[in-house]
Amino acid sequence: MLNYESQEFKSLEELKETTPSIFTKKGSVNTSSKYTHIPTDTVIKDLELLGWGVVDAKEVKARKNSTKGFQKHLIVFRNPDVAIKGKENDIVYPQILLTNSHDGKNSFSFQAGLFRMICENGLVIATKQFENYKIRHMGYNFETLQCVIKDMISNLDLTVETMNKMKLIELNEEQTFNFAKELLETRVAGSANKFGDQAVKDVLQSQRLEDNGFGLWEVFNRVQENIVEGNFQYMTPKGKLRNARPIKNFRQDMNINAKMYEQALTYTI
Repeated sequence: MLNYESQEFKSLEELKETTPSIFTKKGSVNTSSKYTHIPTDTVIKDLELLGWGVVDAKEVKARKNSTKGFQKHLIVFRNPDVAIKGKENDIVYPQILLTNSHDGKNSFSFQAGLFRMICENGLVIATKQFENYKIRHMGYNFETLQCVIKDMISNLDLTVETMNKMKLIELNEEQTFNFAKELLETRVAGSANKFGDQAVKDVLQSQRLEDNGFGLWEVFNRVQENIVEGNFQYMTPKGKLRNARPIKNFRQDMNINAKMYEQALTYTI
């Protein structure tokens, strides 16, 4: 799972140690003649000027020496002045998730996310209102970046509206169980693994008092956390019971979180 614990921005020196592909100075030999190489650290510096600092960074493990330095990477940005305050200490910070690579296969892709201070989980927004923003390597400049961030920030009211809807909706016991089951299915989708009723009960367990109750927002947050952290057991095709592992791959993390959030939104319609 992504590391969302630090509230301090990461320095470029720290990022060079953990995510060196950010600083690659030229594109892969496989890029086309139309490709303009822009190191990701250029975007990081530009976003800092707009008040957004890096709180986390990950890169895909290079399987070959020829792909090292060009692989896909994720940068998570947060602005301390942009926050959504809920009841008591439940503060949510909107985040910007930037993915990029230097092999010519990806544009700069910006996606909105939510960071909930109380449980330090990162939730990816997956709605039509928050479709990915992309900037091609052929047309990047500071003004274009400003427009992208401005558009994303202008949609924050939609985030607040969605969260408020979730907080107003109460689920009964049957709905709560079925909702948790639906979210669990996103975790095992694409595999032959299965889970039983006990796994559903396990992911419904609250890790803190603030997430108790049958409100859609509370149920979603505790189920989401337990699924990502692997706090349940599943059955293999041979019928063996295994402990689920925490999700550490950032692409899987984003994909599953997006699907779970999208599923939660169906309960607000």
